[in-house]
Amino acid sequence: MRSKILLVTAITAFFATHSAISQNKWADAKITSQPVSGTVHMLEGMGGNIGVSAGPEGILIIDDQYAPLAEKIAAAINNISNTEIKYVVNTHYHGDHTGSNAYFKEVKGSTIFAHDNVRKRLVEKEEHTHAELPVVTFQQGVTFHFNGDTIKVMHMPAGHTDSDSVVWFEEANVLHPGDLFFEGRFPYIDIDGGGTVTGYINNVTKLIGMLKDDTKIIPGHGKLATKADYQKALDMLVDTASTVKGMKAKGISLDDAVKRGLGEKYTSWAWNFITEEKWVTTLYIGQ
Repeated sequence: MRSKILLVTAITAFFATHSAISQNKWADAKITSQPVSGTVHMLEGMGGNIGVSAGPEGILIIDDQYAPLAEKIAAAINNISNTEIKYVVNTHYHGDHTGSNAYFKEVKGSTIFAHDNVRKRLVEKEEHTHAELPVVTFQQGVTFHFNGDTIKVMHMPAGHTDSDSVVWFEEANVLHPGDLFFEGRFPYIDIDGGGTVTGYINNVTKLIGMLKDDTKIIPGHGKLATKADYQKALDMLVDTASTVKGMKAKGISLDDAVKRGLGEKYTSWAWNFITEEKWVTTLYIGQ
């Protein structure tokens, strides 16, 4: 009996500690902002980077991170401009990019735009709410004529997911490619969400071809970047994909491919979410 009481006490303490850590994580999170070009700003926090167009016609944001950060995000936006947050554009369906949809829709009165598959994927989640769903969806794209800029939202073929869109600010010369760019690190390719390695590489190749040498890029994750940074990421993608594809063609098993790895050249690209092992596994099964 005593052992059962101790076990229950230990379990209760574990979950209480875990809950406290989780709450502290959100409480300690900071949202920082920096100007990018023209009316465009970039917010960084705990999820995907947020793009902001702030001007006399109001505010448009690209992605909105996690729900517990919604008020902090709104406060950071207010520090840029206290005008109405009219529009939210989701680059894809992942929770670190759509988590605050409900807040901006219900509290701020924003209209949420996304590709058809974003709404479809969110609806498929058992725990989804109606408030988080995009109000306006599209198949190919949509253009905003807003704050003196032409803002083109373009759907891309399956790459990171099957719901990917990128956002191009023509006048400001800024690209927000969502998670089709993880700056300086291995990307996450959501194969279960319709993503493919080949599609990811093809999309990045196409996007780089659109850019000017001085284009600024708000990556899905990582610091504000340049065309040269994006090219460096593409070079990594092509090289590592070729390496693993070659191993697979020779009949090398996934386990052995992971053991062989990618060499010291790419050690710095690994991070807590996508380790070298995970990246090799993605390349092996995703192309």
